[in-house]
Amino acid sequence: VSSSVNACVDVVLSGVKLLEALGLEPGEGKNHAVLSSGQDLREAFTHFMERGAAAERFFSDAAAFRDIARTAAEHPAAQLYVGGNAALIGQKLATNPDLKILLCGPVGPKLHELLDDNVVVPPESMQERDEFHLILEYQAGEQWGRVRAPTANRFIFSHDLSNGALNMLEVFVSSLDEFQPDLVVLSGLHMMEGQSKEMRQRRLMEAVASISDIPTDIPIHLELASMTDQDFMSNIMHQQVFPLVNSIGLNEQELLFLTQAASGPHASLASWSGIPDVGIVSDILFWILKEHGKAAQRASDLTRIHFHTLAYHILATVDGHWGNQAAAVAAGARAAGTQACATDTIDTSRVLLKAPREFLTSHTEAPAKISLNPDEPVVQWHRAGVSFHFSPVLVCKDPVRTVGLGDAISAEGLLYSEAYPQ
Repeated sequence: VSSSVNACVDVVLSGVKLLEALGLEPGEGKNHAVLSSGQDLREAFTHFMERGAAAERFFSDAAAFRDIARTAAEHPAAQLYVGGNAALIGQKLATNPDLKILLCGPVGPKLHELLDDNVVVPPESMQERDEFHLILEYQAGEQWGRVRAPTANRFIFSHDLSNGALNMLEVFVSSLDEFQPDLVVLSGLHMMEGQSKEMRQRRLMEAVASISDIPTDIPIHLELASMTDQDFMSNIMHQQVFPLVNSIGLNEQELLFLTQAASGPHASLASWSGIPDVGIVSDILFWILKEHGKAAQRASDLTRIHFHTLAYHILATVDGHWGNQAAAVAAGARAAGTQACATDTIDTSRVLLKAPREFLTSHTEAPAKISLNPDEPVVQWHRAGVSFHFSPVLVCKDPVRTVGLGDAISAEGLLYSEAYPQ
């Protein structure tokens, strides 16, 4: 039984189709940090489309955004999905008929309709209007006016105030007494980046106070997401949130950003080239658990990190706190292949293996060299009280749906993980 904190409706639509429906003509591209009009939207979308780059922007004018969102949601080509990490994790867990999920987050009428029957929404979380996130897609080679997209990608924007302020966190914590979950899943901290520094700091302190009220016998998993503010990341890590949670889920961008923000190992690495190096990833995971995880001299509950990247996953755990890691990391890897291809089971003709066949387990101390054995694909190794479980991923060649993939992976891994009572 689990629960969570950010929720919205994702409206997925061709960007060019939406701009045409809004009566906007092709023109020059221009980057905008914040969007405040249809004109800004047209320029920013064009700017990123011609680069084939992904971007996410805040739309500041509520009334203008509402009109654009209505046009998008009612467009015949639009697809509406459950969105927001928390709701996606809840939705993924709800596919297990034995689980009841409590979801706290701003839930409007459309989202309520899209949610699985196993997902319970407390009345305080219901609101009259949905929070729409618009996901404008474009394909490789697609043209609009003079612009031609070099690769397929997406441009996301929203006018989302309640998720940004983590409005539902207190409602969520107060519902736990009655709901008595076996697991709590938190996400949406990255949404606070749009707030002013003072507001964000205050909300973070309040969030920490709320999270501290969750009974200690309930494991808490925090799902991270893309962030750009190093000070904010450093705050979450050092003072406040990491020590309060038992588990975190993240991808390679978030992992690298984390070590850069706190001057950890390999912090000088500007970006990954190709598939993230397993040894570098392991060094950073080890450092997070050693510096910020549970230890005799430190008040921290953090004992588990589920790392996912396209080609492989690693589950790193402090010894003595978790069981069934091999099954958990394999289940996450299996979920990645099936969800991206939208199949019930892995279809071998539609997937390929991108994981390294051989790798070193560290670059900072005497490493082991590991070769993958296809008959026993989950590999494990140990390092000073931390166990690592590695699984290659069968990567979908032509993915149908990639939004929420990390959330599905983390949810599936949690489902198989066994937390030992402390």
